[in-house]
Amino acid sequence: MVQFLKLRLSGFKSFVDPTELLIEPGMTGVVGPNGCGKSNLVEALRWVMGETSAKRMRGAGMDDVIFGGTGARPARNLAEVTLTVDNADRLAPAAFNDVDDLEIVRRIERERGSTYRINGREVRARDVQLLFADAASGAQSPAIVGQGRIGAIINAKPSERRHLLEEAAGISGLHSRRHEAELRLRAAETNLERLDDVIGTLETQLQGLKRQARQATRYRNIADQLRRSEALLFHVDAEAANARLAKARQDHEQVKAKVAELTELAATASTRQSQAAAALPELRQKEAEAAAALQRLLSARDGLDRETAEIEAARKGASERLAQLDADLARSRAQGEDAVQAEARLAEERRGLEQAAAGEGEARAERQDLRDREAAEVTRLEGELGEASQGVAEGEAQGRAVERRVQELGQRLARLREQLERVGRERAEAEASSAFAGEVEAAERAVAEAEQALEAARRELEQAEAATQAARQADSEARETLQERETALNRLDAEIQALAKLLERPTGDLWPPLIDAV
Repeated sequence: MVQFLKLRLSGFKSFVDPTELLIEPGMTGVVGPNGCGKSNLVEALRWVMGETSAKRMRGAGMDDVIFGGTGARPARNLAEVTLTVDNADRLAPAAFNDVDDLEIVRRIERERGSTYRINGREVRARDVQLLFADAASGAQSPAIVGQGRIGAIINAKPSERRHLLEEAAGISGLHSRRHEAELRLRAAETNLERLDDVIGTLETQLQGLKRQARQATRYRNIADQLRRSEALLFHVDAEAANARLAKARQDHEQVKAKVAELTELAATASTRQSQAAAALPELRQKEAEAAAALQRLLSARDGLDRETAEIEAARKGASERLAQLDADLARSRAQGEDAVQAEARLAEERRGLEQAAAGEGEARAERQDLRDREAAEVTRLEGELGEASQGVAEGEAQGRAVERRVQELGQRLARLREQLERVGRERAEAEASSAFAGEVEAAERAVAEAEQALEAARRELEQAEAATQAARQADSEARETLQERETALNRLDAEIQALAKLLERPTGDLWPPLIDAV
């Protein structure tokens, strides 16, 4: 039987202040009214010995053992119970059996759980429970008699009585250790079963590893054969590379000789190019002088063309006037012949004129209206003639410009062809020179561009000539129409003047001789 020496409470239920209860040898009793805390002392003993049921501590949770506060004092967050036990007989477990007194402490913090200490060293709750079970005591021990406990013992079942007898015999600790040993044995059996499973898994893996080892051995043998084959292949490639290297060196020597030859040719070509470049300014000066002379000649040719056109126009006008004079002479002769015949008709016409004198005003108005219409038509035709003349002038100017462009492009094409022939001859002498190849390609491109430009200029010239021909034809038609209208207008003017003179009444003689009027 264990001997309690001292119980110290702090913050446990109603014992908010540190309170210490000495338990002297013999019988110690606590007397007091209801609610003074007698039951709290018993519960403190059970709690410090490892009680885990909050219901047996008359609470809903284990935190209810902490002082909850009153109207005068605030609640606490910490409770601690310390129990001092006599160990003079050395009945404690070996880990704590080196001192005479054992101090068991249980401490709880709100919402953090409990901790146990024995002589200042933190231990498990199971260690505290075994300590008191070896001493035939504990939180569930029948030795702690509470309210209703005597009736429960009298009415206890055989198994509960057996537990009471075992505790009285001091073997309850052995039963606790046996239960713990059984739990450990079950855990060991579980571990053995798991170990069998692990061994089976490892054997499966071992078979796979053996198969992989055989494959690795086969791979190593094949890799050795591959390395020997690759070494042989590399040796063959090295021999072939040495042969190619020797051939490349020989080709390199040949290329070096060819490069030296081409370098000499390039130097010769460069010298020729320098000479040609030196002669180029003089040739350009001559070309500029020739272009200026050509421009002067073209200007002179244009002047001669204009003078030729003017002379041709004058000759044509003179021919037309001569033809008109011949026609007038023939008409005058015909009029002389007709005058003799008209004299005979005049007497008759006089009578008719006297009759027509009444309608003189209407005839004159009709003739005047016809004359005005013809004059308006002549004005319109003159405008069309001016526009046609302007179109002819523009077409001739465009044709001359196109002719000049064609001549210039022809000269440029001739020069480029000469240059191409010269470069072709030089190309035969130095075909390997990249500078001459570029010059030949540039010359060929220039010739092609010049030929295209010449073809375009020729097309423009043909279009200009067609436009000029159309304008000339329109001008000729307008001139013919104008000539016809002017002839008709002149004829109407002559008839009007003749009728006016014929019908004119002199102031002296009312009826003058008709022959004088004719």
